Order: sequence, then C-alpha cells, then structure tokens
Amino acid sequence: MEYVSALVPPVVMAAFFIGLIVTIVKSQGGDKKTKEDAAVDAALARAEAAQQSGIVKQDAAGA
Repeated sequence: MEYVSALVPPVVMAAFFIGLIVTIVKSQGGDKKTKEDAAVDAALARAEAAQQSGIVKQDAAGA
C-alpha cells in the first residue's frame, strides 16, 4: 500500500494543474479580453514612459 501513498500527491497535483490550465484557457478571450488587453497596454505604456524618463534624466545628469 506504500505505492498508493506515493502516487496520491502527484495525481492530486496533476488534477489541480489540469484545472488551472482549463480555467486559464476558458478565461482567455470573450468580453474580458478587451479589458485585459487595455490593462496590459496601459502597463506597457507606463513602463516605457518610465524607461524614457530614466534615459532623459541620465542624459541630463551626464551633460
């Protein structure tokens, strides 16, 4: 019966992992896709702006 106790944790983890993947796939697209895309675009724009301002500050400090 040791083999049962050795196999239970991987089987349980596999089941949860499959559930996670199914949830992720189901949440892609649909009515939430536009909202998610907008959030990602905003985050990328903020990161790019921060990077650009960092470059400008470095150039000003070096000059």
